[in-house]
Amino acid sequence: MIPTTDFSIRSLLGGFDKNFTYVVTCSRTGAQLIVDAAIKFNRISPLIHNQPWAMLLTHTHGDHVAYLDQIVEAYPKMIVLGHPETKKYPESINFQPLKHNQTFKVGEMSFVALHTPGHYFDSICYHLDSILFTGDTLFVGRTGRVISAKSDIAALYDSVYNKILTMDGNTRIYPGHDYGEKPTITLKENIKISHLLQAKNLKIFQQRMNEFERTRKPGS
Repeated sequence: MIPTTDFSIRSLLGGFDKNFTYVVTCSRTGAQLIVDAAIKFNRISPLIHNQPWAMLLTHTHGDHVAYLDQIVEAYPKMIVLGHPETKKYPESINFQPLKHNQTFKVGEMSFVALHTPGHYFDSICYHLDSILFTGDTLFVGRTGRVISAKSDIAALYDSVYNKILTMDGNTRIYPGHDYGEKPTITLKENIKISHLLQAKNLKIFQQRMNEFERTRKPGS
């Protein structure tokens, strides 16, 4: 748990490929939410005090929504928040789309939803004070990959360089996978350790991404 004046974050590691699920709690009201459904319900439930207000989806690759049905069944009143272009869910899932730059509150916590396509078409990052939940858009040490049918490297470059790296350098990211040397990092620290975050333009970024794919080791 990382205590702050207004909220706490609990990280759960597991899932398909070193996935993270986060449970965020408002210290003032006790209101809670879950970021991504990558971990089984029986590991999440001990951290939940009552009924979580929302599930935040960073995108809908299978490993990030693997246990969504299971969690919704346990918490039927929970709202599921995500991208407007996300597939339609059955009525049993109370899905509500978020616009780019839309703000919403959970307890006394104020979030901003940022559409960050590239890794996947419906990728969203969630900004809370000096915290950014980045899903698979940005990891410790690198960006997300662009290997699925709905990936787009130009969109990823725009999302990372024009929407994320323009934030305060002390913003701390909480990514969707534990691929780095540590689970979380500030933006300014991340830029220092990653040549993928030091590209001067899209062409150089593409070249470095291609080189990364050629030399990438599984699980990194």
